[in-house]
Amino acid sequence: MGRSRYLRAVHAGPAGGLDPEAPEALLECLTGVSERIGRQAVLIAMDDLSAIAVSRVAPMLHERFRIPHQPDNLPARVADKAELSRLCSRWDVPHPETVIPASGAEAAEAAWRLGLPVVAKWSRPWLLPSGADGLRSTTLVHTTAEARRLYERSAEAGSRLLLQRFLPAGPDTDWFFHGAFARGGRPLLAGSGRKELSWPVRTGLTAVGRWLPDPAVESAALRLAERLGYQGILDLDFRRDEQGCFRLVDFNPRPGAQFRLFTDAAGLDVVQAMYLDLTGQRVPQPSGGPGRVFVAENYALLAAVRGGTLPRRRAAEHVAGSAAPATAAGRPDGAVEQGPPVVAGQRTGPGRAAEPEREPEPEARPDHPGAAAGARQAPADRPVRPGRGGGVETAWFAADDLLPFLAMLGAFLGRGAGKGVRVLRGVPEQGRRTARAVVRTPRQRGEQPAAAPPGPGSAAASGSASRPVPPEASAEPDELVTR
Repeated sequence: MGRSRYLRAVHAGPAGGLDPEAPEALLECLTGVSERIGRQAVLIAMDDLSAIAVSRVAPMLHERFRIPHQPDNLPARVADKAELSRLCSRWDVPHPETVIPASGAEAAEAAWRLGLPVVAKWSRPWLLPSGADGLRSTTLVHTTAEARRLYERSAEAGSRLLLQRFLPAGPDTDWFFHGAFARGGRPLLAGSGRKELSWPVRTGLTAVGRWLPDPAVESAALRLAERLGYQGILDLDFRRDEQGCFRLVDFNPRPGAQFRLFTDAAGLDVVQAMYLDLTGQRVPQPSGGPGRVFVAENYALLAAVRGGTLPRRRAAEHVAGSAAPATAAGRPDGAVEQGPPVVAGQRTGPGRAAEPEREPEPEARPDHPGAAAGARQAPADRPVRPGRGGGVETAWFAADDLLPFLAMLGAFLGRGAGKGVRVLRGVPEQGRRTARAVVRTPRQRGEQPAAAPPGPGSAAASGSASRPVPPEASAEPDELVTR
């Protein structure tokens, strides 16, 4: 951020950090920022915590900043996993099957009924205590005992536990939607895209993404925004299930890390569209754009080495039954378009990622508290900078602070070494992939097999094959699944 050619000034956030449950410090901080700017400015929250906190102090700032109108604590409602599940059910937006247990026993039963492994989420992840051992926003649970133990920490987590059916990851399962909306949920610029590589593999932020129109994703997202009367920028994550249904797994009330993927042929992106709308300027009709590719260079390299290959730079085949992507003229040299000149406080790094599938987020959380800041208004006659549809948008995350990237690289190398040791020792991997082990039977050892007495749950006792007892042994997922 400090190297951006568009940056005029940096204003520090609240001294003690950002607490969305006590936003008074943010109100005082933004009041001081407004005094230093000297005139009304546009305010765009760049992470979930900031979006929640800003919405709570917005009524006291309307004379100082131009802020998207989000009444009734809307960002907190959509960021609340339990509330989002209820809204999806109410408005017929596909969502993973979700259970909110009321006891540890109910959590264990729900995990078994949904089918292990299951995804466990805390309803309000921003309330999680920092540094709490074993408490992550999202976790992949492999046993009923894990689900019970996790529920018993609800008081410590500060919100309700949700259990969701796990949707397996695949080469064409992770999709996202970005949009900028005027009052009443009217779209200014919106688009859907496919995550082709992620880091961590199958679980994290977008390393390579492609803008691909999909009617099912776009219809669900636009319907949800209209019903909410959403004004502002949003970033939605979808996962396609085994039957081909796109299910909403996350709602982020702010720009996503890859928002520059959605840039039309004239260079208009969702942040610029939001700026123009908030300042009373005409937002041009979007033209072109589908087919563009977003590459986070450092993470794309790791993801390609760890579990995939870099996609060829061409229009990807679309999923069966979906609309074909519109053709856009891309630059053969893959030139990088510069970011928007209208937002201050923007992190040059990814927003929270995925679901367990995603869900990362390796708790290296690139979006930090207090990322909302005021941006100086541009002149009303400022033209939208020309750009190009198609092409490739590249970014190098953590360029100003290499420590998170080096830590991730170290973890990557360490994991590879650990797997090598397990292979040499003949220890099978556990997790999502089925582990295969060789078991020596009594006959192989030259012994006579002893007849085991039939138990109450055996086929002999019941007369038919019964369901196996839920496994209690813990197992680590093949890929890190945290958020």
